[in-house]
Amino acid sequence: MELFYTQIGEHIIHLICQSEALMGIMHKNFPAADPIVSSKPDLIIYIKEGYGIPFVDYYVEITKEVDSVSFRRADYLIETELDYRYAVISVNNELALKHALMNMYSSYVVHHKWGLLIHSSCVMDKGRAYLFAGHSGAGKSTAAKLSMPRNLLSDEATVVKITPDKVTIFNSPFRSELDRTTGAEENSPLAGIYLLNQAADNHIVPLSKSSGFLHLMDKVFYWSHSPEEIRDILQLLQQLVNSVSICELHFQKNDTFWELIS
Repeated sequence: MELFYTQIGEHIIHLICQSEALMGIMHKNFPAADPIVSSKPDLIIYIKEGYGIPFVDYYVEITKEVDSVSFRRADYLIETELDYRYAVISVNNELALKHALMNMYSSYVVHHKWGLLIHSSCVMDKGRAYLFAGHSGAGKSTAAKLSMPRNLLSDEATVVKITPDKVTIFNSPFRSELDRTTGAEENSPLAGIYLLNQAADNHIVPLSKSSGFLHLMDKVFYWSHSPEEIRDILQLLQQLVNSVSICELHFQKNDTFWELIS
């Protein structure tokens, strides 16, 4: 059995696993936490392998009991306490492990009203973060690649801390194509949100807060099992759109769009 401590956002996670293969994936994709702060983890997760079948679809069955909740997909099962501080996660493969950890972490930060996990890429320029969201195929990974050598904070799931007076982006371990930037700062204030559309020329269309809110609703990773959690997500999202500007970014497939936003 191997123990591993990692940090996502401001949260220390204690992982316990008997599988060398799964722990190798964790060591590869997740940063090791500072040993000084690892003695008091926020989450404790026991990981098991050999569950279910490979990925079929994104459907998750949620079952809530008196003191626990479970999230079951064809390739993973999460069994967690209601405060999400302790869980057992059983997975089929590497993809299942990543998606299960995203599910678990998103549920944790929403429950504790810390922030959201948003389907997007995010790049840092001159000490500030710029979040790129959009429908599938809109160009989130493309915008991230075109932004190099700027530091990449995420290319699939952006870790967003939300307070009434500030929004902060943390370096995300939940990656699709692009690795964590070596030496990248671990967090940056959010400067703006850009909804992507590939176009023949670069231009920006500012959106109202209400329109931005509606556009972002389906970009949040969440698996809610109660009206209270839906309320918390909507409140966090409202704080987010009240704190930063949201625009449509119509961009050419090159890095010249940065002239408009930085």
